[in-house]
Amino acid sequence: IDIKDYSGKVVFDTSSLVIAAVGSEERRLDLADIVRRLHEKNIYVIVRIAVFQDQHFVRVRPNLAVRDPAGRIWRDRKGLGWVDPAAEEVWRYIVEVAREAAKAGVDELNFDYIRFPSDGNLSAIRYPVFDARTQTRREVLQQFFAYLTSELRDAGPVLSADLFGLATVREDDLGIGQVIEDALLYFDVVAPMVYPSHYARGFLGYKNPAAHPYEVVIYSLREAALRRQRLAMTLAGLLEESDVHAGAYAIGQIRPWLQGFNLGAPYPPRAIRSQIQAVSDAGLSAGWLLWSPSNRYHSASFESE
Repeated sequence: IDIKDYSGKVVFDTSSLVIAAVGSEERRLDLADIVRRLHEKNIYVIVRIAVFQDQHFVRVRPNLAVRDPAGRIWRDRKGLGWVDPAAEEVWRYIVEVAREAAKAGVDELNFDYIRFPSDGNLSAIRYPVFDARTQTRREVLQQFFAYLTSELRDAGPVLSADLFGLATVREDDLGIGQVIEDALLYFDVVAPMVYPSHYARGFLGYKNPAAHPYEVVIYSLREAALRRQRLAMTLAGLLEESDVHAGAYAIGQIRPWLQGFNLGAPYPPRAIRSQIQAVSDAGLSAGWLLWSPSNRYHSASFESE
């Protein structure tokens, strides 16, 4: 359930003075009632919170908005504005939204757009808080992850983070601050968006990666699983040296987003089933998520031939 999407509107009843001060509440849902009814049907409830892409916050806190050299609100290719990922006021606000959702009894808090902008005229960006001379984008997100999870550990729900699919196979931060090991250290679940259509021409030697859903997904997830394994081994060694019990720390599980929409190639049920099979063949046991912007899904996508 989207409770705060790119618009920045918080679409359920809250009792938060912080949210009231921002003026972002737009009451469309009785979230607690929806959660109760879904739980009666044994449905696991995830709420999604878009973080640094927020059109409302850009308007009411323009001093924290990403700007262009002329001082105007900078916008990406879709015409959307962003808040500065280094702004701690934004961090506190996101925690407040998440806590209000936790009070409604949701099972999982899913954080999306936890990154720096990735498209548009990136050379024209001016950040009001972030200073590349003193810290990297990766360091900013590491600090945000640490703050977010430490503030919400006692809230109850599972904490999950959405990452670009390329974070599974690239060692750098993709220019947006995202490194999969960092997310695995702080979140219960990490959800890389391994949509084959989002991989560039030539990936794995394919002219059109979108036409090879099984191959793209299984390669990405095997790489992610290997990186998780290496991280676990490194962490275990460090804990042994420091005499800290390993049970005090946990590494997140990998649960990918799969492509359920036509882009780059047709995605009939067969293509969706091939991605689901890839998750299983990669040895991941935390499940998967499927997304289509139409929110329409064919039952044959979930049935074997």
